[in-house]
Formats: sequence, C-alpha cells, structure tokens
Amino acid sequence: MKRLFFTFAFILLLCSTAQARTITDDSGRTVAFEKPFTRIISLYGAHTENLFALGLDEQIIGVSTGEDYPAAALAKPAFNARDGVEKFLAAKPDLILVRPMHMRTYAGLWNALARHGVTVVSLQPDSVEAMFDYWRALGALTGRQTKAEYMIEDFRDGVRRAEDRLSTIPVEERPGVFFESIHRKSATFSPGSMPLFVLEKAGGINVAADARPRHGTNIADYGLERLLDKGNKIDVYLAQHGTMNDVSVGDIVNSPAASRIRAVLTRNVFLVDEHLVSRPTLRLLEGIDTVYQLLHP
Repeated sequence: MKRLFFTFAFILLLCSTAQARTITDDSGRTVAFEKPFTRIISLYGAHTENLFALGLDEQIIGVSTGEDYPAAALAKPAFNARDGVEKFLAAKPDLILVRPMHMRTYAGLWNALARHGVTVVSLQPDSVEAMFDYWRALGALTGRQTKAEYMIEDFRDGVRRAEDRLSTIPVEERPGVFFESIHRKSATFSPGSMPLFVLEKAGGINVAADARPRHGTNIADYGLERLLDKGNKIDVYLAQHGTMNDVSVGDIVNSPAASRIRAVLTRNVFLVDEHLVSRPTLRLLEGIDTVYQLLHP
C-alpha cells in the first residue's frame, strides 16, 4: 500500500513540476537539468552500488577502477580521475558522479569536461539521514525518484526489524565496543556517522562516545592513551577492514599495551568489511546483521 502511495505521489509531482529541475550537490554547486541522465560514469563505489540498486545497469557506462560490487560492475569500463579528458569524452557521458574530495583535487579535469557539456556532480553523505537525501538526489538525476523512495522505505523497514530484535536485550547487558577506523592513529568514528549508527542498531555501546571528529570527515582521533584508559570497558574491539584500514587481528592484539584491553584478553577482536559499515548503501543493513552476530553470538 505504501508503495502505491509513493508511486501515485511521484506521478503527481512529475506532472506538476516545471521541465527544468535542480539539485544542490555536496560541493555547494547548483546543478540544473531538463531530463534524466542516461550515460553515467560513476567514480565512487557507493554511487555505483546505488545506481545498480535503482535499476540503472544500462545507463552506467563506466565505473571507477577496482570496483567489484555488484558483480555486474566488473563488466563496465574502468575510469579514474587521473585519466585524460579525451578518455572521458570518448565514452560520451552526460553525467559523471564523484565525491567532494575528487571535485577539489581534480577541479581542472571537471572544468574541462563541463566545457564540453558533461555534467559533473559531487555527492557523499555523512549520516544516515543525509543518505536518504543522497538517494533522492540520485533518483532525481536519473528519473528514478519512486525507486529511491522504495529504497528508503526498505532501509527503514530493515532498521525497524533490527530495533525489534534488540528489544529483548536490556541496555545494561549490551557490550562496550571500541570501533576502530584507522589503526595506526588509534582513531574511531565521528558521532552521528554511519559506522556508529550500525553499531547502535547492532546493540553495541560505544565506549568512545567522547571522541571529537576531524573537520569534514567521519573519522575521529582518539589516541592510544585514551583508548587504554577505556581498556577495561571494551568488551568487543571492532575494526573496519579495507582500503581505509588495512589491518589484521594480529596487528591489533600485538599493539603496544594491547593486553590492557579486555577484548584482547578475551579474544573478542573482530574485523568488519568497511563496505558494510561506511558506505551509504542498502548494505548497511547487512552490516548491522554482521555486527549483531559478532556482539551477540
């Protein structure tokens, strides 16, 4: 019933909206367009994953190097921001999706492409609420607004199921968790970030709730001294694992003074795929389930 409502609402919206549409991207730029984009190059794995979730396989004509999810991404031509203007133009894209970091670093490339009529949009949400707006922006750019609303509905339903599962576990029985973002810096995640959302919905208590974020990132410096001061409260030590944090359980348990951390002594040190906890995709629900199983075996 809810899906019929969304479909009807968006038919009315599209019928009543002027031909030109606009969005404001995460670099603060207003992007105007008259029709959905149909030849898209995605230079961020989350963009790619969400475009596939929106049913845009045929409209994706390129992805960033090293992408492997979903499997269909492997069949797409690979691009990166160090490629020349000519390679991008040869593919005849009408839209290139990037992150704000790439927008700043490779401004000359994007400006050159814009002069050739290619639209470049910078998007990267930093919280779950911002993720919903991000999905809506992708839906608007591609003419898949209704599908984007379905994604939001599915995500919220998944979160409600996770919350129902937690209702049987009293707060005082939930484990204290340190969630590592970057091992070499003893860093954790910023308040309100997606990994800490995953941790909360999986039934963990963040022992580093006093962490302060770095400006403009989801990373929060914590430091070894503060970490060890909380050692006896850390029942479970989680670390995101991937490009951002190429760490092993051995690296953690053999760190200086790691024996002062309860989770090390009880062998409750675990790695979690960063794609399941840090990327703004529907797979955050899989991340919640994965972390729940680690915290409540």
